[in-house]
Amino acid sequence: MQSFEINKADLLRITTALQGDDQELKEALVDYHASEIAIIFEKLAPEERERIINVLPVDIASEVIAEMDEEHHPEDILYNLDPEKRSEIIEELDYDDATDLISQLEEHEQHEVLKDVDHEDATEIRSLLSYPEDSAGGLMNTDVICVKINMDKKDALEDIIHQSEEMEEFYTIYVVDDTKTLKGIVSLKSIIKARPETKIASIYNSDYVYVKADLDQEDVAKLISQYNLASIPVVDDDMRLLGRITVDDIIDVMEEENTEDILKISGVSEDEELSGNWQDAVKSRLPWLIINLGTAYLAASIIRSFDGTVAKLPIISAYMTIIAGMGGNAATQSLAVTVRRISLTDLNDKQAYQTVLKEFLVGMINGACNGFIVFLIALFYDSNPILGLVLFLAMTGNLIIAGLTGASIPLILKRVGIDPAVASSIIITTFTDCAGFLLPLYLATKFLL
Repeated sequence: MQSFEINKADLLRITTALQGDDQELKEALVDYHASEIAIIFEKLAPEERERIINVLPVDIASEVIAEMDEEHHPEDILYNLDPEKRSEIIEELDYDDATDLISQLEEHEQHEVLKDVDHEDATEIRSLLSYPEDSAGGLMNTDVICVKINMDKKDALEDIIHQSEEMEEFYTIYVVDDTKTLKGIVSLKSIIKARPETKIASIYNSDYVYVKADLDQEDVAKLISQYNLASIPVVDDDMRLLGRITVDDIIDVMEEENTEDILKISGVSEDEELSGNWQDAVKSRLPWLIINLGTAYLAASIIRSFDGTVAKLPIISAYMTIIAGMGGNAATQSLAVTVRRISLTDLNDKQAYQTVLKEFLVGMINGACNGFIVFLIALFYDSNPILGLVLFLAMTGNLIIAGLTGASIPLILKRVGIDPAVASSIIITTFTDCAGFLLPLYLATKFLL
């Protein structure tokens, strides 16, 4: 099945139906999956989205809201609905999805929304709201299938059937004791294959992976990826089972974390929404550009210190911009690889040293290759072998600096507790720009003047 993309025909069909009555709108929507309606919502006005949610059945409406991107503020749609419809949708949602939506509302709005919700559901949601949004507790769903360790096969199957009545799907059955302390996991296949008198205690697996409720969501994603899990249990400090995190939630986390890292490396705050207005974009980016302007003046001051060299050898000004630009590109490559390694695993001292050494060697080889090309250009185009040698040394040196800083700066920032994706780019650009101007100008002054 191909991924859904909005086309003019789909949009025209929905907008035309919006001009008619509710029955006409329902008939237009029936051919679309909930996730497809969520994509169509991107092109509709808020009042049009609310009308569609109101005409959809509760099970479909809840799925549409859950599938919407955060930047289109599904929580606002939910809050503006009629209280009865709103409560039905919240009660239809999984607890983790309902919590994600309600957590985006103001505190008084959360209270207003939850006072009309079924008491049991509201209690579960309030419990999840107490965890940080980016933690395992904030990510988990409290709907779990669990069986007592002292049960036999018959009682366990009956309990599983009863618990699964209101669950769409489950991947793992958790084994607990009378205090709900997690003891292990057991597969449905193992229970079905067991003899009728078999106890769960004799077939469960006590070797399992779990996370504490306060673990960061990025670390949860690493564990699920490392062990190829469909879900992972969440426990408290006393090993009592709190909930589970499923792989579909982790896909969203990985997309969120990757987007955040890309924006940070580019000097853009993660608070800036991808579809936000120009005022938010300016507020997010301007501080970083001002800092970059300051570092650019530092690089420009190097050129001013060698104005005599530039006056006597103007050709060097053309080449030094190439060397500085190549250094910036090489540093960005090194930075991207290093930040990605840091995000995937905590590097020990030996691994950090190997990372820096690798980027040093890569920078030296790439610098020598590119430097040789520039040497040939200066030799044949400018008929100046000494100029070619100067450019060769400057190119090699700057790409070595690019590799070293691109690898070492994010590692150093990580060690001192600063997010390497935020500050690395500005620092590294300063190094490569300054070296890209200083090396050719200094070497040209020494060897050509």
